[in-house]
Amino acid sequence: MLKIKYFFQQSWLLLFSSFCFGLLIAVANTAWLPIIEQNKKDKLNNLMRGLIADANTFEIAIEQLQIPIQKGRVEKTNVYKALDDKGKTIGFAFVAAGSGFADKIELVIAVDQKCEKFLGFKTLSCNETPGFGNKIKDKFFNSQFNNAPAGKLQLVKTGNPQEIDNEIVAISGATVSSTAVVNMFNIYIDMVKQELQKKGLF
Repeated sequence: MLKIKYFFQQSWLLLFSSFCFGLLIAVANTAWLPIIEQNKKDKLNNLMRGLIADANTFEIAIEQLQIPIQKGRVEKTNVYKALDDKGKTIGFAFVAAGSGFADKIELVIAVDQKCEKFLGFKTLSCNETPGFGNKIKDKFFNSQFNNAPAGKLQLVKTGNPQEIDNEIVAISGATVSSTAVVNMFNIYIDMVKQELQKKGLF
């Protein structure tokens, strides 16, 4: 009993300070959360518009689509349909997530209105190694996905990166990051196409 009393006598200031700091963090997080969410939404819209330039608006076509990743892990994503100024669907976009070499990678991927070809991808978040894994943002790598067939892609070590087909030439020294991107395309596109087809959206 004396030990407990001594503990509180010696550590009350630390406990009180921890409580106050924790409360301040919680209040700050609550206050900033709507702004953070809005900024993320604005960034997503800008990236989708960069992939589907003729889009006037984006509407959710499929909400919280569950994508089985691996070992029972599931990611959820919204699938957006891009509409032109006449309300016609001109493509679809969605966020794909996967594990890279250093951290989680999030991509915005777009396909045409018939889900026949990819329109490319933009990076929503990526903390891969500078000079290596973060080269997934470079034109050499990401331009290979522009107009590539919207089906199973294959990562290869050598080839012609300017040839648009289902073969994606890996980034030298960043095979893990290259593989992560290709895997995301392959895993997500099958589920997205199936669900869009079920709903008669293409």
